[in-house]
Amino acid sequence: MLISIDEENRQPIYLQIVRQVKEQILVGELSEGDELPSVRELGESLGISLHTARSAYQVLSDAGLLRVRLGKRARVVTPTSASHLGPPNDDFELRMRELIIDGLLQGTNTDELHQILDQEIAALSARGATLGIRTRGKEET
Repeated sequence: MLISIDEENRQPIYLQIVRQVKEQILVGELSEGDELPSVRELGESLGISLHTARSAYQVLSDAGLLRVRLGKRARVVTPTSASHLGPPNDDFELRMRELIIDGLLQGTNTDELHQILDQEIAALSARGATLGIRTRGKEET
């Protein structure tokens, strides 16, 4: 697991870790059962507090992507299929709406928003992510 912290990024450090771990799971760099560094090791290697490292692991655990047990290393848990995630939920849709609103308020037009989305999907695909299109619990090919 390779994590890098961008000190100039306004996103909190724990969320930078969460995003990078999620991406590594998506592209297959982290697989089911892989062990992650302990909270202490992660904190020391990145020069961050144990609280920050623990917060990142907790968010990933709450998302069902890590199995965290006291006294043991966190292990990656990956969905066996897209159906494991179920249909899109209100939280995801609200987060997407907020990002769209933020983009529009910053002067990004809808064509640019589509272009950004397409670029990010292409970048993930280029890293090896297998991407299926889901519509309300059904996957399209």
